[in-house]
Amino acid sequence: MPRYVSFYRYTGEAWGSMVERPGNRAAAARKLIESVGGTMETFYWMLGDWDGLVIYEVPDAAAAAAFSARVAGSGMLDAVQTNQLVSMDEAKRALDTARGAAYVPPGAQQEWRAEYDVLGG
Repeated sequence: MPRYVSFYRYTGEAWGSMVERPGNRAAAARKLIESVGGTMETFYWMLGDWDGLVIYEVPDAAAAAAFSARVAGSGMLDAVQTNQLVSMDEAKRALDTARGAAYVPPGAQQEWRAEYDVLGG
């Protein structure tokens, strides 16, 4: 299954609610991820630009989007950013494929032909 990481930032209201009624936020995230057919790998709070992250596997991009939409729609998050993760095996396959892929950048000389030599240069 594809693996994703979602970074999140709580609203001030959410922080106030959690301070008043502390609880296991990871349990809520796990339940939601499982409801879209996935499994949660890890859940962290963090310091910095984001308040935390969750890493999880879900069947496809639609399930990841459903997860993100549900948490974003809760009103308790100020922002959510979701990224698909690529394993080292997948990265190697991608690089092997890229090595054999034909690509000519836009505006680049397409292909040199011997008849061009007569044009001078």
